[in-house]
Amino acid sequence: MKILYDHQIFANQIYGGISRYFYELMSAFSKNKTIDFDLSLTYSNNQYLENAHFAAYHPFFRNINFRGKNRILNFINKQKSKKMLSEQDFDIFHPTYYNPYFLNSIGNKPFVLTIYDAIHEIYPKIFKIYDKTSQNKKLLARKAAKIIAISKNTKKDIIRLFNIDEKKIEVIYMGNSLGSNIQDKALNSIPNLPQTYVLFVGNRRGYKNFDLFIKAISGILKEDSELCVVCAGGGRFTQSEINTLKELDILRKVFQRPVTDEALARLYKGSIALIFPSLYEGFGIPVLEAFAYGCPVIVSNSSSFPEIAEEAAYYFDPNSELSIYQAIKRIINDGELRKSLISKGYEQVKKFSWKKTTIQTKSLYESIL
Repeated sequence: MKILYDHQIFANQIYGGISRYFYELMSAFSKNKTIDFDLSLTYSNNQYLENAHFAAYHPFFRNINFRGKNRILNFINKQKSKKMLSEQDFDIFHPTYYNPYFLNSIGNKPFVLTIYDAIHEIYPKIFKIYDKTSQNKKLLARKAAKIIAISKNTKKDIIRLFNIDEKKIEVIYMGNSLGSNIQDKALNSIPNLPQTYVLFVGNRRGYKNFDLFIKAISGILKEDSELCVVCAGGGRFTQSEINTLKELDILRKVFQRPVTDEALARLYKGSIALIFPSLYEGFGIPVLEAFAYGCPVIVSNSSSFPEIAEEAAYYFDPNSELSIYQAIKRIINDGELRKSLISKGYEQVKKFSWKKTTIQTKSLYESIL
């Protein structure tokens, strides 16, 4: 059995949950030799692929940004993907995102579609009017031989929003990478890292609910001279974010730091808690990462979070500034609660692994042929 993966997510993500997911799948298949596969990729700046022996590609102006860069990158990669599709040297195609460019090239070969969330469907107003992600996702969901949903909550949303037969959808959870490949000796110090901080990981836009979180914690930051907020990844603060932090008079207490796996592990280990205030997530890998490194988790009581974290997290209403404030305050002041969450987190993370993801995905592929 041979699987063909395409360029899409590796052309568009430098790092992130989806490219991590496909990297882990291919990495496992390359090591245990249970599945043969190809990755159609010419250029990429994805960090996970940098040391991947199974990926042959070139970097694309890695440290230079210019107008149209992503469009050019995607166009070149798409040509290779179309060529490999037309050669038909595979049994199953597994696109890494939702562009339906391949439908005219795939012939009679089946394809598997992984659906990560329903953010475009539930929060359409946060995306540009010409964004076709939802339309493309629906089209591919109906044509796919099988659909992988990364949580039961995502499966429920797919059935409700796209009217897809539930028998066509299989839930396969993601795993955690940090706990298995980062050693304590690699946890080097991060320059200018505050001693006491709450951690926010990843993108801060739209449904990630960063603005309401930062308003909720602003009063606590002013009360506690030692407490800070560290934002891991997500890019430098925008001018709009800087203006908000200035207005709240907390600019000097909120930091943004770029992340590698090593840096992120260090941040989890040193944090009072991970705050995950998203209005919606299809899975939420940072929850597992925090569990693995003994970091208490404060999280929204919505979407997939209760399913993934169960009793190992402390929950709040992501639409309520007061609820977020009270949750943070409780975690800061209650050492016994933090210890309890850390202990439960260590147990909860054991339920998830990329090994399980790989075994279940291989079984799904086999069910198609």
